[in-house]
Amino acid sequence: MKLYDRIDASILEIVQKNNRLTSQVIGDQVGLSATACQRRLKRLRDIGVIEGDVSIISARAVGRPIQMIVLVTLERERSDIIDRFKRALRITPEIVNSFYVTGETDFVLYVTARSMEDYEVFTRNFFYENPDIRGFKTLVVMDRVKAGFSVPVEVPDED
Repeated sequence: MKLYDRIDASILEIVQKNNRLTSQVIGDQVGLSATACQRRLKRLRDIGVIEGDVSIISARAVGRPIQMIVLVTLERERSDIIDRFKRALRITPEIVNSFYVTGETDFVLYVTARSMEDYEVFTRNFFYENPDIRGFKTLVVMDRVKAGFSVPVEVPDED
């Protein structure tokens, strides 16, 4: 069963570029009425194809100019430890994005801070106080070259 069709794929491409467009504008671009477009958008949200509608904020503009990529290695890879760490990631505001990955590290985090001193306090509280963390490596972001969440949308085959 397909989650979406060709028209949905067009809608997804449009809302990834600008999610503030009205259903009327989107509908006009894909050949639907505003109501039909609204129904499709609701369905795409309900089934989880659209996970959220966000604005990309400049960390620097809101007082968090220090940005880091942090590679975290856990002490052991046990499901209870991994689940506990994932819960901590979800509720920690300094962690903007996190990924559970394969390879030499277990998690890749995107973290923002007001200053290096602020980040040092964060590392002491979040990493050093956690006995489940074997180690972490911080990469300071020099320049954010691309920011976004857009993914290429494959148009499903017509069967």
